[in-house]
Amino acid sequence: MEGAAIDRFEAGRGRLASLAYRLLGSAADAEDAVQDAFLRWQAADRERIAVPEAWLTKVVTHLCLDRLRSAQARHERVAGAWLPEPLLEGDPMLGPADTVEQRESVSLAVLTLMERLSPVERAVYVLREAFSYSHAEIAGILDISESASQQHVHRARVRVAAERRRGGEVDPASARRVVEEFLAAATTGRTERLVALLTDDVTAVSDGAGLSRRLLRYRTAERVASFVRAGFKPTPAKRRLAGGSLAMHIAQINGSPAVLAVVDDRVVGVVALEVNEGKVASLSGIAAAARLSRLNEYWRRHEPDVPVISAW
Repeated sequence: MEGAAIDRFEAGRGRLASLAYRLLGSAADAEDAVQDAFLRWQAADRERIAVPEAWLTKVVTHLCLDRLRSAQARHERVAGAWLPEPLLEGDPMLGPADTVEQRESVSLAVLTLMERLSPVERAVYVLREAFSYSHAEIAGILDISESASQQHVHRARVRVAAERRRGGEVDPASARRVVEEFLAAATTGRTERLVALLTDDVTAVSDGAGLSRRLLRYRTAERVASFVRAGFKPTPAKRRLAGGSLAMHIAQINGSPAVLAVVDDRVVGVVALEVNEGKVASLSGIAAAARLSRLNEYWRRHEPDVPVISAW
């Protein structure tokens, strides 16, 4: 393949990876889909491709749809063992973040809610909300009619909005204050203060550090507070499992504030929080090493803030 063709593909790799990540919720799977697209680009008769960007977008979208429809993906996601892979602020795979819709489409909450959409609804939603494709363009990408595209995006918006509790965007400084209070309450055993920081209908989900076959789910402020208190209570067994004493940092993950547990410059756990009107509305706990590999790549390149807790 000539250099110009490689350069053309590489110029759009970031956008394609961002698209694939939104469709799949996994950075590793997104990278695989983009690499498969590159192999198809290599083998294609490029002289016959009038608009390379459109051609590559269509290829990546269909590769992602094939993955979403695969028996393995259906089994894992339906079985309740799936959570989106968290990405650190500044990771180019997060893609465009100029509009509210673009930022929402890559949040852990919306990536999780999109699991309830059909693969085609998910693709239409992402192409429309995150990348502002017209219905005519989406119809061409997915080989459907414009009216079908409109119907799919309407259904997707309704389904996401029905369970998406928006409280308006929270500025990072305000969100950080809430997270600092949350962390202080969680690590000092102030359960009453912890309950006061949670909304009445708060939800929590955890992958159980990859040790559970199913996700752990909690509802109501009292149950979530008990789960958080147990999780943040330091014990020798937890330190052994983590590989040493942890430092607690606050960072942005997929546009939301999060607590990162770090041992020797390695992130071993993430608790991402969704803040709504000064309270925590949902928590996602992710500690399975396979879900943290890309985040760790970017963490090692990143100059972290001073930890909120230096030795847990």
